[in-house]
Amino acid sequence: MSVGKVELSEGGRQKQADRRARSRSALLEAAARGLSTYGYANLKLERVAGEAGYTRGALYHLFANKEELALAVVRWVEESWNAEVGRLADDEADPVEALLLIARGHAVYCRRDVAGVLMTLRVEFAGQDHPVGRAIAEIVDGLLARCADRIAAGRASGAIPPGPPPRQMADAYLGALESVTIALAGHAPYDVELTQRAVRGILGLPPAPTTLEVHE
Repeated sequence: MSVGKVELSEGGRQKQADRRARSRSALLEAAARGLSTYGYANLKLERVAGEAGYTRGALYHLFANKEELALAVVRWVEESWNAEVGRLADDEADPVEALLLIARGHAVYCRRDVAGVLMTLRVEFAGQDHPVGRAIAEIVDGLLARCADRIAAGRASGAIPPGPPPRQMADAYLGALESVTIALAGHAPYDVELTQRAVRGILGLPPAPTTLEVHE
């Protein structure tokens, strides 16, 4: 009898943990959509909870306040981007192909309605000393460093021609990614094609043959 009670207790705890994980995931996704659309200052926690299908009390059970929720969203977006884009590039030995993988993967990732979180909050918190702004700056600085290392490696191998310092090149590379994916939001598959063209130009690479049908 005691063994049965222990197993039931463990099962109950597992179900509770599963429910908590589902609630957290739904709230993070709703908050990410809200932050992408409205920014941090205009985000309403009641709306986030309602869109996720929960009460405001349920949200506060998982997140103490808006700042904690926003920080969790930033980490969640970083993790999902790394899982879908960053790790593929990290596994690619060729530095040029890794940079092109990031460009293609980022364009696809930005088709999701939660992808604008970091760009929106980066602009909102520019020049401010705020925990959310610092978290985003840390993510961006890390990505810049990774791209600069790939550019330097491409230069060393001769695959990327000489030019401005790798850090400035990385700034321009990420700027091209952001601007093209913003301008072409909702226009797949041209978002991928033109993002690759843009970053190839920044890197000084020859144009690649187009893979899309040309329409006059």
